[in-house]
Amino acid sequence: MDIASVIGVVSGMGFILGTILLGGSIMMFVNIPSILIVVGGTMASAMVAYPLSDFLSIFKITMKIFIFKLQPPEEIISSLVEISNKARKGGLLSIEGDIQNTKDPYLAQALQMTVDGVKTADIAAIMQKKMALTKKKLDVGANIFGSMGAYAPAFGMIGTLIGLVQMLAGLDDPSTIGPKMAVAMITTFYGAIMANLFFIPMGDKLTGRNEEEITNMNIVFEGIISIREGEHPKLMEDKLNIYLGDGGKTKKETGE
Repeated sequence: MDIASVIGVVSGMGFILGTILLGGSIMMFVNIPSILIVVGGTMASAMVAYPLSDFLSIFKITMKIFIFKLQPPEEIISSLVEISNKARKGGLLSIEGDIQNTKDPYLAQALQMTVDGVKTADIAAIMQKKMALTKKKLDVGANIFGSMGAYAPAFGMIGTLIGLVQMLAGLDDPSTIGPKMAVAMITTFYGAIMANLFFIPMGDKLTGRNEEEITNMNIVFEGIISIREGEHPKLMEDKLNIYLGDGGKTKKETGE
């Protein structure tokens, strides 16, 4: 569970609702036609912009924002170093058992190709292609959320224009001008909230998640190529530790 995302959404809604309640009734900000314009229009635009299969996947992808579990890169590096040491001592066939022990299909496939004696260039080409396809798939959710973050305020403005037209059409009754103006502004309010509290931040969070996944795949890629080429485990570890950032150390190096 990503506590930061949960706290962000809950606190954001809390501040907004608290401010509304301090100024009056929350029912003043509830308008079904405005909600339909913003929500319905945003969803419709997203379906126009993206294939239906991609749009429908957004509901599953949303869960990734709040429930996300990814193996720490430090653990991946430590695992690759152990495999490298084993391969260096017992040969590539000695790491066949590690294929069954890994839960990462990307790593498992790479290890299988290594054990099978596939050429380094072929392993690299297959792994890079799979990485590119994975990145493309991962980027779909972030792109859809980013697009909806742009659509929502636009439909909020459309709703406001509709409300203004209705208000101007009823100028013969001055008593209705205030309520109709309030309804017109609420639509813009909905669009701004949906874009800036939900869609845009969620898109940014998914982008970060995707970068973490691709970083892990890059670590596996470079580690497997090093193992296939018979590089010294320490040299491989030093190369992979670059992905951990400045001062990055694996658990083995820090003595944990």
